[in-house]
Amino acid sequence: MRRLLALMALTSAVLATSASAAMIGIYRNGMESKAQRGQIVKLSGERCGRRGGSAHALRILIGKRTSECAYRTPVIGRDLELAATAKLVEGTPQPIERRAFLALNLRTGGAGAGYQLALFPKQGKAQLRKISSDGRIEYLQIQKGLRTQAPGRANELRLRALNLTSGPKKGSCQIVAYVNGRLVADVNDAAAGELEGRASGVSFGAVGKAKGAMGSFDDLVVRVPSPS
Repeated sequence: MRRLLALMALTSAVLATSASAAMIGIYRNGMESKAQRGQIVKLSGERCGRRGGSAHALRILIGKRTSECAYRTPVIGRDLELAATAKLVEGTPQPIERRAFLALNLRTGGAGAGYQLALFPKQGKAQLRKISSDGRIEYLQIQKGLRTQAPGRANELRLRALNLTSGPKKGSCQIVAYVNGRLVADVNDAAAGELEGRASGVSFGAVGKAKGAMGSFDDLVVRVPSPS
């Protein structure tokens, strides 16, 4: 399945002509069984991992000296859209709640490089980040004053990254992000070639110490541009 999904993603990417292309789903995971949750594989994070207690979501617990934990889907490709519902789990230490973020990741590669949509539910803030292989973070767009869900309730996240193959911005990547149905970022990255990774996935963490923080992801969907 992994090889098939990767092939479909890469084939569809070749057919994309713009970031406004219609998208079609090629992978869905409702996290309704152990087998489905097992398809989402840990990518990074030294002391963190799955946390039991939910039969319908991927729940992540952060441990000592770890600020972020990332997982990947089976889909590998350049031009993708990723959507999921995510929530800050009740029981996360209050001092960490305001610093905690839920994220979607595209074009992830070595050392966590890639595009990332990070939502801080307690702050009502979203950041569209470009992370380089040396760990440097470039904030492509920041949106504040968002209506977000309290701990224990899910937020809807969606992130799309498509290379433009025509028009005045040909060769650049258009990155579009939504939080709870609201557009929070729409930017073009002329230096998209700096990112060589092709993994897609989710991550959870906090700025600074995150021990004891818990987050969960559900209803995960990966889409590619329609060939028509």
